[in-house]
Amino acid sequence: MTRLADKVAIVTGSGNGMGRAMATLFAANGAAVAVTDVSEQDGAETVRLIEEAGGRASFWHVDVSDEAEVSSVFEQVSATFGKIDILVNNAGIAGVDKPTDEVTEAEWDAVFAVDVKGVFFCTKHVIGHLRANGGGSIVNISSIYGLVGSHEMAPYHAAKGAVTIMTKKDAATYGRDRIRVNSVHPGTILTPFVRELAERSEGGLRGYLDIMEPKHPIGHVGEPEDVANAVLFLASDEARFVHGAALVVDGGYTAV
Repeated sequence: MTRLADKVAIVTGSGNGMGRAMATLFAANGAAVAVTDVSEQDGAETVRLIEEAGGRASFWHVDVSDEAEVSSVFEQVSATFGKIDILVNNAGIAGVDKPTDEVTEAEWDAVFAVDVKGVFFCTKHVIGHLRANGGGSIVNISSIYGLVGSHEMAPYHAAKGAVTIMTKKDAATYGRDRIRVNSVHPGTILTPFVRELAERSEGGLRGYLDIMEPKHPIGHVGEPEDVANAVLFLASDEARFVHGAALVVDGGYTAV
């Protein structure tokens, strides 16, 4: 498949989970992929998987909360691959699971440093590269919790809500530069991290699924590949008229 033939993509947080699924799918569709993560071991494994399948990828350590590192690495990616066409702002953390009145300032700031400032820094420092390239695509990974509320994770809700509105604002700004900006909103996705937590919980993985599956009208939870396929569409030229959209990938969780 060549839906991203001759494209160069940066996928932040692509050492594992949804980010790895995106990076490997992009490479399988013809893109050269800059795999970025705070874990060199995880990032190297993603690169290995891509290269083993015949794709092109290189790893860079990136802490998205560090603006200087983001700027430097994006310059290196452009120099290595010759350009940048696509940015996926996937890196993020869930943070503490507390109600607002119990969250400390440090706990709040820790989530916003990665989930909000990370998107800001990466977008800020990719725009010049995309303009020089005549346009491109930015896909921000938000969450259903950037659209609806729940009793869980107060800082995460606020951060993903910020990402949702940042997407709309940047779409309004950068469309004139032929830079499309969209967001993806995953629901319950069985990433390795979620799977591990489920297996350690009372009832194990099966118990977790027995609770979560009925909440989804489609009858099951999602896999990382489900999100990756949605991101691939938005990153590709097939979505040339999709701009400022919030694509929900949640099996109908927010429809009821």
